[in-house]
Amino acid sequence: MDMADRTVDVPCRTHYGELEQGGLMNNPRRARTIALILSITLAGAALRSASAETTGAIPARSDRSSCDRAAFRVIVDVGHTVERYGVLSARGATEYMFNLRLANQIEQRLTAAGFPRTLELITAAPPPRGLAERVARANSLRADLFISIHHDGVPDRFLEKWEYDRRERAFSDRFKGHSIFVSIDNGDFSGSLRFGRLLGNQLKARGLQYTPHYTRRFMGHRQRQLVDAEAGVYRYDQLIVLRGTRMPAVLLEAGLIVNREEELLLDSPERQVLIATAVTDAVEAFCAARSPQKAVQRRPPSV
Repeated sequence: MDMADRTVDVPCRTHYGELEQGGLMNNPRRARTIALILSITLAGAALRSASAETTGAIPARSDRSSCDRAAFRVIVDVGHTVERYGVLSARGATEYMFNLRLANQIEQRLTAAGFPRTLELITAAPPPRGLAERVARANSLRADLFISIHHDGVPDRFLEKWEYDRRERAFSDRFKGHSIFVSIDNGDFSGSLRFGRLLGNQLKARGLQYTPHYTRRFMGHRQRQLVDAEAGVYRYDQLIVLRGTRMPAVLLEAGLIVNREEELLLDSPERQVLIATAVTDAVEAFCAARSPQKAVQRRPPSV
């Protein structure tokens, strides 16, 4: 958060009048003491601001008033398509249906929170054309933030078999948890990382844990670099929807639907609302943090 958007309450507020009126001129020792207090207070505020900026710390609700919700556009991308549905869950449901339900919940929450320009993006074309269409659509709309919604699986070698509803299904209870991905090739990598951290911290604040298995060597070519171990943000530079978008972009794997226990949780309205609320609060904080930058950009040039 920029210092311009923070209100700093300085101790000994009545001394402002004395400074303005020259009341301290005859008391140098007292003046030096007050100057030291002011210096320490402002330095502490600056450090807190810098810390929130770099770590994605969750800002206080009062710090979010600068967010211009009416102008801020979020694209909520529904991962995969009806035909190319992604992963099958442990009980045989398609990832696409999980993605669609969660994206619907996120879109509704954002709209209710005062982000009327939120757009849910559904693409019918298969990859790679469909992926290119998502990127082109987001860029043409000049969105402020792109969030792609997915649910995760595991490499085939970790899958086991079980019978559900009289059919053989594949599952893996070995891993569980969400993950957040960003690309260093994105048009605004610093913004992507900042939002990823905010989102990860919002999920963590609600008791949800990210999965660390992407850091392990056994993941092979699927191994990813963990760029924030607190928030659970990974680098995935090759993803088209992340590297091709010009605005900050993240991909959220909401959890592993091949895990039999986590599948049931992710299928519940309660978990969907929990995740959607976390996304909404992260968007609100991100919007507020970027508002000063936009104000500067829109300022007319001096004559």
